[in-house]
Amino acid sequence: MGTRSRIGVMHGDVCKSVYCHWDGYLDHNGRILLEHYNSSKANHLVALGDVSSLCPDVFVAEGVEHSFEKPAEDITVFYGRDRGEEGTEFKADHTFEDFFNRAERCGAEFYYIMKDGVWYCGDTYESSEMFKKLVPLAEALAAHDIEADHTAQEQAYLNSTLEDMPVIANKIAEAAGLQ
Repeated sequence: MGTRSRIGVMHGDVCKSVYCHWDGYLDHNGRILLEHYNSSKANHLVALGDVSSLCPDVFVAEGVEHSFEKPAEDITVFYGRDRGEEGTEFKADHTFEDFFNRAERCGAEFYYIMKDGVWYCGDTYESSEMFKKLVPLAEALAAHDIEADHTAQEQAYLNSTLEDMPVIANKIAEAAGLQ
């Protein structure tokens, strides 16, 4: 099952956005958007309509075979351009509330907005700190990476043998600034 997301660009008070079906979580779509999409490229992405799978590029070089059934490596797959579907154009909202409601209605778990050259993100989980907010994407990814590193350290500790525990405990204490 896909992790749906909504990706948009702000033009004044108007947010033009598209649906994205696969891999909408921070560590995939969020990271791709932050690392590969500036304002101009984000506008091209949204102009091409709803997305099946986000990749680092939207342009198909001349001579490269790319379709919904046979996507080229690192090329975003669009429902309109690559599968010929109709009704996949971007949608425009005039308030954040309207955009958020659209994100919820399409089943998005995460959303991303390019505004004034900066990516922002949020999610639709009521229990989340990012619920219904616009958090700078770089900050959200940094917090996510710290949490993932902490979780990996905990898992390594739990998986270690008794003789490894003092060494790992020292490493965790050092990383946490306790030594």
